[in-house]
Amino acid sequence: MPNRYAYLGPEGTFTEAALRALRPDAPAQARVPCDGVAAVFDSVRSGAVDGGVVPLENSVEGGVTTTIAELINGEPLLITGETAVPVEFALFARSGTVLEDVKRVATHPHALAQCRGWLSRNLPDADTHTVSSTAAAARAVSEPGSPYEAAICAVIAGERYGLHALATGVGDRSDAATRFIYLSRAGALPEPTGADLTSLVAFIADDHPGALIEVLNQFAVRGVNLTRLESRPTGDGLGSYCFCIDAEGHVADARVGEALMGIRRVCRDVRFLGSYPRRSKGTELDPPLRPRAATDADFAEAERWLARVRAGEID
Repeated sequence: MPNRYAYLGPEGTFTEAALRALRPDAPAQARVPCDGVAAVFDSVRSGAVDGGVVPLENSVEGGVTTTIAELINGEPLLITGETAVPVEFALFARSGTVLEDVKRVATHPHALAQCRGWLSRNLPDADTHTVSSTAAAARAVSEPGSPYEAAICAVIAGERYGLHALATGVGDRSDAATRFIYLSRAGALPEPTGADLTSLVAFIADDHPGALIEVLNQFAVRGVNLTRLESRPTGDGLGSYCFCIDAEGHVADARVGEALMGIRRVCRDVRFLGSYPRRSKGTELDPPLRPRAATDADFAEAERWLARVRAGEID
């Protein structure tokens, strides 16, 4: 059977745009919209689809809670790809509606947070209502008898549901972007490219002074740069936290592999989430900067030197 890919639906979401960037050859019938982030994870885990795309973080609003919770607590999946999509919002309504008619606006919570300034200036008396996605907002506005006059959504969503634009560029930040990840079931990892990220969740053994420093030092002493560090509750009670980490490099790199072993030694548990090509707004980044004298060959030579020392050999 041809491959199928799940994404946060309905049709017209930014997540669909991310899926199209990550799987440009996938025909429309291979893209499977889901009603929520959890449904995407479940579809991948069950084997109903071959992979899935969900939002992970937004440059304005930060991490997507439902995605992070699934990565931390759900049945493990691998991140095998990522992309970033510029977030540009517009206000769409049914034909015949003018701006003065808008009393109720539907959108996604992250979109609402990114458009509050525009709304306060242009629709100060309008009520705002949040739904599961910006495309769901557009779909709701298009339905007969809808309680909403307008939706804040992507242009593709407004057009897909037959609405017309009352205003474009309604976001408060023109440079906003959302990062999306591609999920796969456990299997072979993507090959190293020289411009990769490794993602993991570290669960510290106990709460004590310097616990986080012990984790961070495993990366610092090996010259591994971190691009994301976020604390999240484990769900085991107040004050119990884990740390979501993105590090430059691939688990096949000596420096990253050694860092992960170090973390595993000092932590109660470590959940490996994947090593995959690093991308930004759909384009590959330049290889990360490396400290002097810290190549994989240097790590291999240091390992051989230690073996000789342990064998009683003196150079």
